[in-house]
Amino acid sequence: MSHRLYLQPLTLAASPQAVAGDAVRIAGGLVYAREFAVIVALGGEVVSRVLTTAATMAEVFARLPDELGAEAEAQWAALRRAHPALQLGERTIRLDSPQVMGILNVTPDSFSDGGRFLDDPEEARRHAAGMLEAGAAIVDIGGESTRPGAAAVWEGDEIARVVPAIEACVAMGAAVSLDTRRSAVMAAGLDAGAQLVNDVSALRHDQRSLELVAARGVPVVLMHAPGAADSGGADLHRHSGYGNVVFEVFDALRAARDRALAGGIARERIVLDPGLGFGKSVADNLALINALPLFHALGQPLLMGASRKRMIGALSHEAPAHRRLGGSVALALAGMVAGFQLIRVHDVFETVQARNVWRGMRDAALTDFAALEEPSR
Repeated sequence: MSHRLYLQPLTLAASPQAVAGDAVRIAGGLVYAREFAVIVALGGEVVSRVLTTAATMAEVFARLPDELGAEAEAQWAALRRAHPALQLGERTIRLDSPQVMGILNVTPDSFSDGGRFLDDPEEARRHAAGMLEAGAAIVDIGGESTRPGAAAVWEGDEIARVVPAIEACVAMGAAVSLDTRRSAVMAAGLDAGAQLVNDVSALRHDQRSLELVAARGVPVVLMHAPGAADSGGADLHRHSGYGNVVFEVFDALRAARDRALAGGIARERIVLDPGLGFGKSVADNLALINALPLFHALGQPLLMGASRKRMIGALSHEAPAHRRLGGSVALALAGMVAGFQLIRVHDVFETVQARNVWRGMRDAALTDFAALEEPSR
C-alpha cells in the first residue's frame, strides 16, 4: 500500500480581483481558486492535510515524501491546464465556459421520459430541435436505460433505436454524442454521424471499445461506475460501499484516463465524469459534489450528469423525476461553480438560462476593477 496525493482547490473566487490577484485560474475557465489543500492519504485515510496558496505551493511540495513529488507537480500543472475546444463535426465546442449537453433517450424504459421519444420519432425530432434552439451545445443520444435494475439491451435493438435519432440530429446540424457501452453500437452510431462517445462503463464493458474509439479518433467521455471497475460493467450500480468515495472515484478516473492513453486515445480527446448516482448513496453523491473542484487535478475536461437523479428526490420529499427541475438546476450550478465544462441535462432551456445568468455575473466580476483597490484605513 502506497501513499496517494490529492490537490484540492478550496477557496473559490468569482475573479482574481476579488482576492487582489492572489488566485489561480482553474482549467482555463471562469473559476478561480486562492487556497488549496495538499492531501496525503494512505489506504483512504488522510495522513496529512496542508492548506496553502500558490505563493507557498513549492514550499509545501518540498516537504512531501520523495515519491509524491512528481505527482504533486503533475496535479498542480493539471489544475491550471487550459483545455482546447472539442471539434465535433463542423461544431466547435469551446471549453472555457460551461456548455450544456441535452439528453435524448430513445428507450422504452427511461426513468425520465418513459419511452416517449422512442414511440414517436417525430416527437423526438421536435424535442432535439427544441434543445438546440434553447442553447444545447451537444445532443446526447442513448438507446439503453442505465437506471438501477434496467434490463440489458441487445445491441441490434440499441442500434435500431439510436441510428435514426442520430441521423435526424446530424441533419439539423447538431453536435451529437452517443451514450452507449457497446462497440458495435459505437461503430454504427459514428457511421451515422455521431462525433463523441459517452460510455458509462469507461470503455470497460466491451473490450473492443477502446480500440475502436482510438482508431476513429473521436472524443470520449469516461464515467465512473463501480460495476464497470470490478465486473466489466455488468451492473453499473453494484457496490458494497466506499472507504472514501472522493478518493476512490478520483483514483478510478485516473486509472481510466491512463488506460485510455495507453490504448492510443489522445489526451485532448478524453473527458471524465465522476458518475453521480451510479452505485453511490445520497451521502456519497453529496460528498462528491462538495469535492468537485478536486477532479481538475486529473488534467481533463469534466462532465457532470445529475439531472433529475434519485438523490434530488431523496432530498425533496421523494419528488418524482418530472418534478426535480429545481434540484437539477441547483446541481448544474454547483457543477458550473466547480468549473465543470460540460453539464448533461434534461431541462435545457432552464439550465442554459441559469448558465447565462451565472456567466453574466462572472463577466461582471472580471471587469470589476474596484475590487483591486485597497480599502481605506
